[in-house]
Amino acid sequence: MHVHANHGGHDAGLDRRLRLSLWVTAAFIVVEFGAGIRANSLALLSDAGHMLTDVVGLGMALAAIQLASRFGANGRGSGSSHTFGLYRLEILAAFVNAILLVAVAIWVLVEAIRRLADEPEVLGVPMLVVATLGLLVNLIAFVLLRRGARESLNVEGAYLEVLADTVGSVGVIIAAVLLEVFGWWWADPVVAALIGLWILPRTVRLGSRAVRILLQAAPPHIDLAGLTSDLAAIEGIVDVHDLHVWTLTSEMEAASAHLVATAGTDHHAVLDQARHLLADRYGIDHGTFQVEPDTHEGCHDVVW
Repeated sequence: MHVHANHGGHDAGLDRRLRLSLWVTAAFIVVEFGAGIRANSLALLSDAGHMLTDVVGLGMALAAIQLASRFGANGRGSGSSHTFGLYRLEILAAFVNAILLVAVAIWVLVEAIRRLADEPEVLGVPMLVVATLGLLVNLIAFVLLRRGARESLNVEGAYLEVLADTVGSVGVIIAAVLLEVFGWWWADPVVAALIGLWILPRTVRLGSRAVRILLQAAPPHIDLAGLTSDLAAIEGIVDVHDLHVWTLTSEMEAASAHLVATAGTDHHAVLDQARHLLADRYGIDHGTFQVEPDTHEGCHDVVW
């Protein structure tokens, strides 16, 4: 027997904000890569590399949300192999984003160490001009994605990348000023390394959250022992087993359990109480329960 609730899609304006952020960022990447090569600036190239992952991340975020929305409601049910829709694509995209960011950060750190051992010739003025333009581009994307980051782990990944790039652009500007005013050539690789070190722990946290969802681990804020006890406290329930709680995608959590009831227990009342318990106390809107009589045998034969 099932207890379920309908889930609305993401904010209708989120697609438009993602699309605008994607085009603005993509248009600037060519400029920043070209300027980074011409100025021989690792800080600019590292910022451009992070911005490239922004474009990839924003593209995947947009594609994942559109596919999830298209197949979310229509892709479930009889005749479809996607019984949960394609909501999980968002989490997969967030995981790929995290891998890309880690790869870029490691490359920047290695290159920064190499450059510190061999003084490079860096052009400070082009570096300063392009970094300032990059800051404006990142601020536009930052504003566009800020609200969507609270709705979706996938969009949060893209938002974190833009946030990192915003900080990175500020760092490049500082490095360019130090280079032009004081001739401190080492400011360029040092700032590049600091950008990499700043983004790594945030990226690891994002990736670990995505992995946790992909592995269908219970949400960390859910007290499984407490949930089991609360379900067992429902009138007529004498045992609770095969309890599973998982996250399908951002803000969509689900649970299933077997509830063993005494003879004469009203199963409808049990389901209603279990549904309200999940929603009101644990914030879980989708529950699937199997109510069994206490004389039933066979569940313990299941080995996983």
